[in-house]
Amino acid sequence: MRKNLVLVTGASGFVGTALCASLVKQGYAVRVAVRDKSSFALASCEVISIPNIETVFDWSSALDGVNTVIHLAARVHVMRDHAIDPQEEFRKVNVYATERLAESSALNGVKRFVYVSSIKVNGEETQANQKFTDLSMPAPQDCYGVSKYESELTLQKVSKKTGLEIVILRPPLIYGAGVKGNFLQMINILNSGLPLPLAKTNNKRSLIYVENLVDALILCSWHPSAAGMTYLLSDGVDISTTNLLEQLGAGLGCPARLFPFPSRLLKLAASLIGKENEVQRVLGSLQIDSSKIRQELGWKPRFTIEEGLKLTVRNMDINKNETNI
Repeated sequence: MRKNLVLVTGASGFVGTALCASLVKQGYAVRVAVRDKSSFALASCEVISIPNIETVFDWSSALDGVNTVIHLAARVHVMRDHAIDPQEEFRKVNVYATERLAESSALNGVKRFVYVSSIKVNGEETQANQKFTDLSMPAPQDCYGVSKYESELTLQKVSKKTGLEIVILRPPLIYGAGVKGNFLQMINILNSGLPLPLAKTNNKRSLIYVENLVDALILCSWHPSAAGMTYLLSDGVDISTTNLLEQLGAGLGCPARLFPFPSRLLKLAASLIGKENEVQRVLGSLQIDSSKIRQELGWKPRFTIEEGLKLTVRNMDINKNETNI
């Protein structure tokens, strides 16, 4: 058996690419499971093709000699989901496939299984001067959040039955070079010079830079005290939407063009076009207390939020509207 052999699922994604590069740099042997081998370019990793994780019931060959699994593959937010039963579609990947991988891991001698969940397990927002902590009751609001919570419960059952060490991480919005979704859309809007009605927002949101998350994942893959734990993560400094836009604009070299607009009117306008959830995420607060992982494992963010935001825009090909995924 090779020492320190790690299997990473979802390795060709935003987080997976950064994670595998860091694992290789630190001397780990890395095996990756991806849909398409051509989508993964890091030559020093062993690549296994898993075209559809929903249909895999026997992971034995992929798990041969593996000490640790870091499970990133997931069905994430789907815009304009036309599935007849969206919740069941999320369960197929995030719950059932995760359960099969964990059970196969235990059967094949894997010691530890690190699972990337989501802060959406706790809910969509926090109230003023409050933060989600490791003691906060789960309250997922959408299909994705519910499926992530169900997968956490399933993994805990597998651990109790087999002895497989489970570590669960719940990050907030992850940013960095290669980010997609709403964060990339925000950067593109700033780059276009379009004015935004978001001056003087008084919300606070926790974020995590991708390299800070990667450090936490690797730490949780081996630290003895992490076994059986669930950790909430953030960069440690919360930021308003206004401040976020201003820092991104400065990094892009095109200052954010923000103007004040009453929040209640913005929410009303959003409700008329069916965008109330999107606007609430922009205006609402979501704060995280990550003190548990700091105290128990000694983890702390290697990059400040200011450094992370600067590196994000510096290393993205904004003009072509694409990233280095």
